[in-house]
Amino acid sequence: MSSDRHHLVVTLSCPDQPGIVHAISGAVVEAQGNITESQQFSSDDTGRFFMRLQVETSLNASALEHALAPVVQAYSIDHAVSEVGRKTKTLILGSTASHCVSDLLARQRDGHLDIDVPLVMANHPDLEKTTSFYDTPFEWMAITSPEDKLSFEQRVMEVVNEHEIELVVLARYMQVMSPELCRALTGRMVNIHHSFLPGFKGAQPYRQAHERGVKLIGATAHFVTEDLDEGPIIEQNVVRVDHSQSVDELVRVGQDEESRTLSRAVEWFSEHRILLDGIRTIIFR
Repeated sequence: MSSDRHHLVVTLSCPDQPGIVHAISGAVVEAQGNITESQQFSSDDTGRFFMRLQVETSLNASALEHALAPVVQAYSIDHAVSEVGRKTKTLILGSTASHCVSDLLARQRDGHLDIDVPLVMANHPDLEKTTSFYDTPFEWMAITSPEDKLSFEQRVMEVVNEHEIELVVLARYMQVMSPELCRALTGRMVNIHHSFLPGFKGAQPYRQAHERGVKLIGATAHFVTEDLDEGPIIEQNVVRVDHSQSVDELVRVGQDEESRTLSRAVEWFSEHRILLDGIRTIIFR
């Protein structure tokens, strides 16, 4: 790609009907764009159409949006246009466990995730050494009362607005978010739950799994909603276990799956590969 051309990603969803692909493709061509990648899906469950394009063009993101406007209006399309590789402003929330936070910061440092983390927040001081190692600012605030929780969430929204945060990641934050915060960050807040949902929701899923004698444990990355551990699922992974393993051993094994699952979800979000279809997600890998 020449230096005077832009590589853009376009995502869209709308009621399914004939002519959408033709109209979008035609608008891109008229804008002197070249489609370098294209994925689409029609949902029989919701009657909606989903599409992700990567386009090489002399236009910037704003100009391409303008070129697509007539088609967007004609087909009632929800859409977004962004530069490929642009770093997603990301706020990480943690607690005491460091494995997910460390994995995300390491991948950011090594250029394996297109994210920019201006701050890590937590309700305990335990992550200070981890964030310091990765030269990432860190704040913590104890949460021992409803008033503390409200203050913490108010600070979260201050950071979101101050840094124009696009994604909030709950990296084993282990606190139930208020309905108000869930609504304010709908589709922008991702949690890692340490079980293969919908099994073993809520607290201590590894202990629940051990008590039931399961042969597989897993991890689930999902969007956060007002209903605990019920949000649209983005990614899941499992690992085989057996009767000889203690709860502590399950925790140790499961932490690798948690980190891998969460980083994959963050990667897909930052690359604009996730679209919401009601309570489900469409993932264009």
